[in-house]
Amino acid sequence: MELNKCKRCGAFFVTDNCVCPNCEPKDTIELSKLKDFLSENSFPNSIESLSFDTGITTKNLNRFLEQKDFSSFSSLLQSDNSGNLGIRL
Repeated sequence: MELNKCKRCGAFFVTDNCVCPNCEPKDTIELSKLKDFLSENSFPNSIESLSFDTGITTKNLNRFLEQKDFSSFSSLLQSDNSGNLGIRL
C-alpha cells in the first residue's frame, strides 16, 4: 500500500482507495443519489445542471462519471482542456 491523497478532502491516508476512510461514506451516499437520479430522469444538459439537481459538486461528479458504473453514459461525455467532463448534446 502507498500513501495517497484523498480525491475528496485532500487528506493523506494509506489504502488502495481514491478517497480516505472518512470520505468513503459520503462517496457512497452521493454515488447512490447519482445512480437514482440518472435512472429516474433524462440525462441533463450540463454537469452544472446535474450538480444543481443532485446537490453533488461538479468536482465529485467528474470523478464519479469516469467510473465504469457510468460507462453507459460515456458516449454523452466529453472532456474539455481542463480535464473536466462535459455533456455532449
